[in-house]
Amino acid sequence: MNKLILAVFFIVICSYFINPIESAEASRKHTTHVSKAHKTKHHSKTHRKGIASWYGPRFHGKRTANGERFNMYAMTAAHKSLPLSSYVEVTNLKNHRSIIVRINDRGPYHGKRAIDLSYAAAKKLGIDGIGTVEITPL
Repeated sequence: MNKLILAVFFIVICSYFINPIESAEASRKHTTHVSKAHKTKHHSKTHRKGIASWYGPRFHGKRTANGERFNMYAMTAAHKSLPLSSYVEVTNLKNHRSIIVRINDRGPYHGKRAIDLSYAAAKKLGIDGIGTVEITPL
């Protein structure tokens, strides 16, 4: 009986000090902090102009570079070098509409395009196929 009480006490104490959820959150906060602190010259606050395209039904539900499932109706985008989970403001230079999207994937891999927007993001910007945009990291 004493061994059972001691074992339960040990498990309770260990679970108090070793909480896997808190450990995972602390790790994620540390990773986010490191990625924000580790900015290179390329990721400065400068405006970058380039060609934007969009991707949707063919990739809907598939895994993105950061591990989440791609949702073509979310305000997300793919970029070759910006940090994953960072935010950028994208402005359509034709109609001057602006949106904020989260970078959750890598790409685009077609030509010299600068960014691949989700279907919803492209629709809000008024981009049907490809368009010229200005990208501002936030």
